Amino acid sequence: MYTHLQLRDSDRQPVTLSTLARMKADGKKIASLTCYDASFAVLLDEADVDVVLVGDSLGMVIQGHDTTVPVTMDDIVYHTRAVARGLHRPFLMADLPFMSYPSKDRALENAVRLMQEGGAKMVKLESGGTQAEIVEFLAGHDIAVCAHLGLRPQSVHKTGGFRVQGRERDAAAQMIENAKRLESAGADIVLLECIPADLGKAITEELHVPVIGIGAGPHTDGQILVVYDMLDITTGRKPRFVQDFMKGAGSNREALKRYVEAVRSGAYPAPEHCF
Repeated sequence: MYTHLQLRDSDRQPVTLSTLARMKADGKKIASLTCYDASFAVLLDEADVDVVLVGDSLGMVIQGHDTTVPVTMDDIVYHTRAVARGLHRPFLMADLPFMSYPSKDRALENAVRLMQEGGAKMVKLESGGTQAEIVEFLAGHDIAVCAHLGLRPQSVHKTGGFRVQGRERDAAAQMIENAKRLESAGADIVLLECIPADLGKAITEELHVPVIGIGAGPHTDGQILVVYDMLDITTGRKPRFVQDFMKGAGSNREALKRYVEAVRSGAYPAPEHCF
């Protein structure tokens, strides 16, 4: 009971939104990874990962689908609940999967499920500018929200596949406007995926909330990777932004710690990981 009070003077206090905001203000990089089960959650906690995402990427790396589209709310709730049991320090967020937020009411209902049944502290949605109303609605109900811009895997059938976004000047300008609009609507974090490094820098400088990147260059406030990718578990060709942290590491624990250290020092991502 009252665990938050008992841990107040602990050396490993749980990460909160206030922690992440302070890290951005102080220029300290945020190390984030995806996770899908309790065993990996314990390892990520031991490695001092700051943010853990139960991503709908589980549809590809766990379930074997070609996209994230088949992932259901029940899938995400199940995996979030498992991950939550293995975490102490990291801030836990979970994806709202494809078509789980077509309206404000459905978005609220499913966000509540992720928090009450899954134990998530934040929900993430792949929001373009048109999703600002849903972000505002959730924020108005005191739900922490991470917005997602750039490549949006749930939309690959509409956008024509997994490709870098924001290369053209007009598209880049629109993404900056969308990011600012989402922040104004109440987004607490903005995640940028697969965009040019210069655009990642511009958006990060424009926003007051933390910006976490995956294939968005070295200038964002933090980085995130799919844990199966950076541990070289995923087979076949991997995205350009992925670095194999198992190479030269003696264990998963060591690889995870190397990743956290590389993010915090700025060694990752290197130029070869950027667009």
